[in-house]
Amino acid sequence: MHPIHTTRSTLQMTLLLGALAMLGCGDGDPDASVDAGVDAVDPEDDSGSSDGVCENTSQGMSPEHFFAGSVAEEIVEEDCTLTNGVETTCYRVVAAGEPTNHELTTVCPRTIEDEATGFWNIDGQSVDVDGPFIVSLATVFDDPSWQMYDPDTGKVFVTETAEECLAAGGMPLDPGYANYCVECTLEHIGGAMTIEYLIPTRPVMADEPTELAQLAPGVSLNGVQFEFPADIDTIESGLQIAPIDVCGGHVNFNIGYHYHEELGCIGGVEQCDGHAALIGYARDGFGIYEMTDENGEEPADLDPCRGHTDDARGYHYHALGVGENAIIGCLSGVPVEGGGGMGPGGGPPGM
Repeated sequence: MHPIHTTRSTLQMTLLLGALAMLGCGDGDPDASVDAGVDAVDPEDDSGSSDGVCENTSQGMSPEHFFAGSVAEEIVEEDCTLTNGVETTCYRVVAAGEPTNHELTTVCPRTIEDEATGFWNIDGQSVDVDGPFIVSLATVFDDPSWQMYDPDTGKVFVTETAEECLAAGGMPLDPGYANYCVECTLEHIGGAMTIEYLIPTRPVMADEPTELAQLAPGVSLNGVQFEFPADIDTIESGLQIAPIDVCGGHVNFNIGYHYHEELGCIGGVEQCDGHAALIGYARDGFGIYEMTDENGEEPADLDPCRGHTDDARGYHYHALGVGENAIIGCLSGVPVEGGGGMGPGGGPPGM
């Protein structure tokens, strides 16, 4: 085990619960839903349940739950074929690729004196990426090759241009960018990238789960891709780190901004019974909900894909927790053949 420099608890309290609360994170606006041919759901509407929405997600995705601005085109239905050969209908969702309800922040410290603005995972534990952590890398990895800062000035080596971001963040890793903290921005890639998905209108349970590997698990209600786990071992093998921000996301050239973890910024559709809020949909059509309910409790009967069934929602998923480097474990339903979830860059992202 590598020695861990710190934990994220302080940063979670000061940034996630403080600054992000000021930005409106965690409070999705169902009134501002996308125009998809259906009325917006308002959990505060006295004409319905005042405690939120409950629906059986085994019956399919509800397009009206996507927030205003989260999709680049109207959500429409079209014919599609599942990976098991079954012909069915799908929703075509073109995600905007930029969160509707929180800002993107820096993830790398600029000097060895700076406080943390991002996170990295070491042996399955999430750590604050601050100046002292950068100094400690040689100790953390027990390797003197790690030297991610100028010892004379204390300046941290960070990718600062589009060219540097592309070279450092690609696969295979460019050895010229060893000992860099990789930070890309939407400005580096020319703005947000739209990502297209085909999501079954009526989910079908698979005989065997589909491993995610390099398959993006789904899309959030605020217009951002849920991404498969970052290849941390490969990134570290190049003497690099590519931190995620306080919302669990970062940017790369292939898919733009995306989430590797769900850290409470997405907002969602509150549920009528205190159940965890709906935050997005998996590419098999089942809903993805926050990890815990309004009492902070996690379901005890989750399967390896992070799914279970209840009477109100049918089968659905719950997001993984802090430091897991993933949103869900696998897909229990059958995805669409060629169902999208890849940006215009063409290949799988390295981070």
